[in-house]
Amino acid sequence: MSTTVDQGHGSVAGEEKTELKRVMGPKLLLLFIVGDILGTGVYALTGSVAAEVGGAAWVPFLVAFAIAMVTAFSYLELVTKYPRAAGAALYTHKAFGLHFLTFMVCFTVMCSGITSASTASRAFAANMLTGFGVEEPGTNTVMLVALGFMTLVAVVNLRGVSESVRANIVLTLVELSGLLLVIMVGFYALTAGKTDFSRTVVFDSPSDKSAFLAVTAATSLAFFAMVGFEDSVNMAEETKDPVRNFPTMMIAGISITGLIYILVALFAVAIVPVGELGESETPLVTVVETAAPGVPIDALLPFISMFAVANSALINMLMASRLLYGMAHQEVLPPFLGKVGANRRTPWAAILFTTGISFALIVLVTQAAETDVIPALGGTTALLLLGVFTIVNICVLVLRKDVIDRRHFVAPVVLPIVGAAACAFFVGPWTGRDPIQYRIAGWLLLGGVVLWAITWFANRSLRAKKTYLRDVDELGGDGPVN
Repeated sequence: MSTTVDQGHGSVAGEEKTELKRVMGPKLLLLFIVGDILGTGVYALTGSVAAEVGGAAWVPFLVAFAIAMVTAFSYLELVTKYPRAAGAALYTHKAFGLHFLTFMVCFTVMCSGITSASTASRAFAANMLTGFGVEEPGTNTVMLVALGFMTLVAVVNLRGVSESVRANIVLTLVELSGLLLVIMVGFYALTAGKTDFSRTVVFDSPSDKSAFLAVTAATSLAFFAMVGFEDSVNMAEETKDPVRNFPTMMIAGISITGLIYILVALFAVAIVPVGELGESETPLVTVVETAAPGVPIDALLPFISMFAVANSALINMLMASRLLYGMAHQEVLPPFLGKVGANRRTPWAAILFTTGISFALIVLVTQAAETDVIPALGGTTALLLLGVFTIVNICVLVLRKDVIDRRHFVAPVVLPIVGAAACAFFVGPWTGRDPIQYRIAGWLLLGGVVLWAITWFANRSLRAKKTYLRDVDELGGDGPVN
């Protein structure tokens, strides 16, 4: 398909004009998407996935990759059709026009950012203590380090953070280097005869689940590693020829990260016995230490991991606080959450509120001795986003009736159907998901309903106003990176 460019506006002729400068070509966009997906998930959850299915830990990552790819096709149709920053909330509103449903989708995305950042804080704490040589730290020690890290994230957020595409490239390369290091160590172990790939085809569930149930339970965790691609749709207005470049680069970005994750999972299980891998809070560090003992790179990986998860936490808390501010600014949440600092002009009330929620999650889940913190919070993030993805896939089908007078990406009609069914399936309790994830998600969403109800009552009784989203386009942010 030929493309002509309107030099006066820097956008493709026939597409919507934008006030933003289109600075991202295909290469920058690809790095941005890869950077959005890489992060906490694979660094923190490889061991937990292996504990669910045994040596076939690569299978859940493969299934998660397939679900992410199918859902990405739906996002590609919608983002090239409606290139705005509001993401899932905007698509839901255009499809159904129900303000409360739009609010709940937006609030769910915000909650997924908080649970993702909380997961990252625990992974940060575990890697930091490992990096400084603390052996078998106590649960409370890890929790205190995680809380201290979230406090630091809040301080940076309060001061204000200016993100740029070039900075994202640097962060992406650092994050990628850690995973490539694991893969290179894996090939070294292979040539040195230190691998046992026969383990990679062994299904072994500790609770005697069938192979199908074990894979679905593990996929519920592994999907956390694939989230982030949906957040890149916010760059559509700053991408050169997004109709042509966005589909190609998003599909390439998901494919690259999926391949990296599968290779990491294969080498991890082939190098470290599943039992040992599942018990480690820093599984990839354990892989490097086992494959190359005494080599200095094993001391470097914890700090690379720290850098990766710290970046994830900061971006997620930025997104969550801005979404909360946006909803308060539109008076669908209590107005005090929309307070902005006089000097820094940062949404301090939303930052403190979201940080408080993350503190509560870290403490309460740590005290719940029935589960590990990282899988519980990471699994909750995946649960929340799978619910959002189910709705987005349905929105594609509903919005097919909205014909616009310019070209855009069109997904094969079967993919949104498959995507909606697959995402809805992985939300259900039949997947063997840890019940604590439903409790965490339920309490978070109940909090959203309560806040909406308080605002509705205040608007109706004190201000004689209706409670509704006045401008969905201004709800920036779409989802967490991991």
